[in-house]
Amino acid sequence: MRRQAVYRSLQLLIGLALGFSGCGDVRAQNALPPQVESTVPIPAPSTSPMIPEILPPPTLLPPVREPQVVRPALVKPAPKAVKPKGPVDALKPGQFVWVAQDAYEGPMKIVIVLDIQRMYVFQNDKLIGFSTISSGKKGKETPTGVFTILQKNVDHKSNLYSNAPMPYMQRLTWDGIALHGGHLPGYPASHGCIRLPHAFAKSLYGVTQMAQEVVVLKDTSTPVKRPEPQPVVPLPPVIVPPVAPPAVTAPALTPQRQPQPQSQSQSQINSGIY
Repeated sequence: MRRQAVYRSLQLLIGLALGFSGCGDVRAQNALPPQVESTVPIPAPSTSPMIPEILPPPTLLPPVREPQVVRPALVKPAPKAVKPKGPVDALKPGQFVWVAQDAYEGPMKIVIVLDIQRMYVFQNDKLIGFSTISSGKKGKETPTGVFTILQKNVDHKSNLYSNAPMPYMQRLTWDGIALHGGHLPGYPASHGCIRLPHAFAKSLYGVTQMAQEVVVLKDTSTPVKRPEPQPVVPLPPVIVPPVAPPAVTAPALTPQRQPQPQSQSQSQINSGIY
């Protein structure tokens, strides 16, 4: 209300200065519509209106990126180990190699590998012979393990299979497993024995000894378990009963014959005095 009164006073003064005759016309022409007092507070002017207010730069937010879908990498399966097929030599069924030695001395090793149907003979860790074989067929497979030669016979006949010939037989088990000469078709075909070419079986028979070790492997990557050595049981001491010394008997004394007195004539003859 005070502003309106001041404003009207100014209008009257301006009208008088310009020479108007009526104050009412001036008020009528220059009258302004009544102002309504605002309830909104008017902000106070800045202390330095000539200096523009410096606002801090807007904070630039990083652009929002869409989440990327990470797909798992395709992992190629590891290649399977290729199992060797067939022997590493060029021997045909029934063939063998035997290198005769001047003297067969030192440790001998005989190794049989069933999956490649081969036998290897070492003397002093030197390969002196290898041969094709024919082991037990399906259902009559040759057992694997460590064996020793239990019996040898040049002209053996099978007591299980109709007296079948088993030349140069070297027995490994008492239930029918042995090394011997026989037919080699190129695959397992025996009843559990290990067939060899006849000439190879003869050469091997001539250099082996009783209790010779023979190792039979399923393949070169599968070791065999050796039997554990049996503990040596000490024998009980032999108690010998004491023998009584023979009784000492005094020798029997035979009475000596007393010499008979001789006659004078006989004594003279004996003394040489006649």
